[in-house]
Amino acid sequence: MSVSRRRLRLALAAVLAALAVCAAGFFWYVSDYYRADAQALAIEQTAQTTGPYTSLSAENAAVGIVFYPGGKVEAAAYLPLLQQLQQQGYTCVLAQMPFHLAVFGSNAATDAMALHPEVQHWYLAGHSLGGAMAGSYAAAHPDKVEGLLLLGAYLYDEYPTEEVLVLYGSEDGVLNRAKLTGQPFEQVIAGGNHAQFGNYGPQAGDGTAAISAAEQQAIAVRRMDEFIRADLAG
Repeated sequence: MSVSRRRLRLALAAVLAALAVCAAGFFWYVSDYYRADAQALAIEQTAQTTGPYTSLSAENAAVGIVFYPGGKVEAAAYLPLLQQLQQQGYTCVLAQMPFHLAVFGSNAATDAMALHPEVQHWYLAGHSLGGAMAGSYAAAHPDKVEGLLLLGAYLYDEYPTEEVLVLYGSEDGVLNRAKLTGQPFEQVIAGGNHAQFGNYGPQAGDGTAAISAAEQQAIAVRRMDEFIRADLAG
């Protein structure tokens, strides 16, 4: 074997070894995620599931909400929040993201909306990374989306700020507040933190909440409901 061929094979082997290490590291990273608690999993057992989408349908609902979960969080963790929105008359569709990262499923809303052709008005909602990717989708598909509901997230792309509700907890230790732009519908939930928008327990780097997850979610639902009703009426 010539020297040049030997060097080529060694170089190829080195590249393949590096790729294998990277792949192993990635799968280790995405396998370590926050799990939904028992309350959330119990709701999942009674919900309608179609592929990677879980629907909580409200009877005769004209308004629907597609929800993008936070990064490295099991999607079912947001079902208690969405169940409360369902009780307010909204059909909610939760999108399960590949590898629990919404960056790999930013266009999930298209198929989610198609599951419920009876819905006339769609809003996109998301938590943390999910909120950023929901904003990216809305900016690219303004004809499909009435507005954005961001929880512990900031607007990632260009979208009319008057159509965006931003909610975050006063004790949120994860959200980069420097990215917040003082939008007209930016509201703080006193005593809330980052993780309690979902039911998956404490999150690394987060602050300690002064209210319960149930209370934080109830406040969030009330404010989202008020925002949507005012938006559609206006």
